Amino acid sequence: MSFFLKLKDRLFKSSSKIEERLDAIVQDRGAVEELAEEELAQTIRGSAPPHEHQIASPELHQHSEETTAAKPGFFGHLLGRRTHGQVVYRALDHDMLESLEEMLIAADMGVDTAMRVTANLAKGRMGRKLSTGEIKGLLSAEVARIMDRVAHPMTLFSQKPQVILVVGVNGSGKTTTIGKLANQFRAAGKSVMMAAGDTFRAAAVEQLQVWGRRAGVPVFTAPEGSDPASLAFDSVERARNEDADLLMIDTAGRLQNRSDLMEELAKIVRVIRKKNPEAPHNTLLVLDATTGQNALNQVKIFREVADVTGLIMTKLDGTAKGGILVALADIFGLPIHAIGVGEQINDLIPFDPEEFARALTGYEGS
Repeated sequence: MSFFLKLKDRLFKSSSKIEERLDAIVQDRGAVEELAEEELAQTIRGSAPPHEHQIASPELHQHSEETTAAKPGFFGHLLGRRTHGQVVYRALDHDMLESLEEMLIAADMGVDTAMRVTANLAKGRMGRKLSTGEIKGLLSAEVARIMDRVAHPMTLFSQKPQVILVVGVNGSGKTTTIGKLANQFRAAGKSVMMAAGDTFRAAAVEQLQVWGRRAGVPVFTAPEGSDPASLAFDSVERARNEDADLLMIDTAGRLQNRSDLMEELAKIVRVIRKKNPEAPHNTLLVLDATTGQNALNQVKIFREVADVTGLIMTKLDGTAKGGILVALADIFGLPIHAIGVGEQINDLIPFDPEEFARALTGYEGS
């Protein structure tokens, strides 16, 4: 299954919510027009028809409401009310822009980012008549533009071992993400070690060991209750002695507003740098998409404490508000390496901005 098809399927909640709201926005004060077959196909793809349309009469609008039925299925509401080539258009005005902003804010895009997206969408288009499909195409292009600058795979260095520290709040999916990454790196021919840095929870160590067996990667552990910083220090030495290419260090989940736990994380970073001043070479913050706007505060605090170098967003399959990833890209500009869309070992997908934008907005066009 291609990236887009899989992601579109997993982001069904987000795109369907946006789709429903777009239909309602366009149909409010919109008017129906008859399109030729070729024009209808272009509009379905989200591109503008070849000529400028005139707003249809109120009588035609009223007639369409009585005769038009929605097409079922994922893209059933793609163009609002349409039957036999009829498409609803609405002129882009300030009321419509405000409705679009509210829709994007409801999808967790945040106020500032939503306003920026709609402002860019409106440039040179005020008064122009747009269908739902055309708006989807414009939104998709603007989201992709924002995301393009942060879509970077994680850099792999020649220095051994490359130390990757994985951080995040409780339940964000750190351990699962480490297992999936380890599996990918090993499949790429890299020798990988994992270190169980959540030393106070036996269940966390056991979970990492389960993922280690799945990925065929050894897991370095310490006795329960050991100092996490000491575990990190010793794991770097162990990985160096075993000539490992990559060392991935799991850490305990910690709320960003717990100063004591954040200081413990800062200590882990300091101790690793005593062993290797250039390490950690990557500090990955794993974020749970279902936390919504709270993710912004998490990035701010973890970045200050642990010098976060990149983001991985998990649980996009469990939220109708995938817009938070757009807000993160717009505000922080940190690289987004991958997104998690499921619990299976292969459900960590390299981030593709255009296909993410299409999946988020439900846009089918090219």
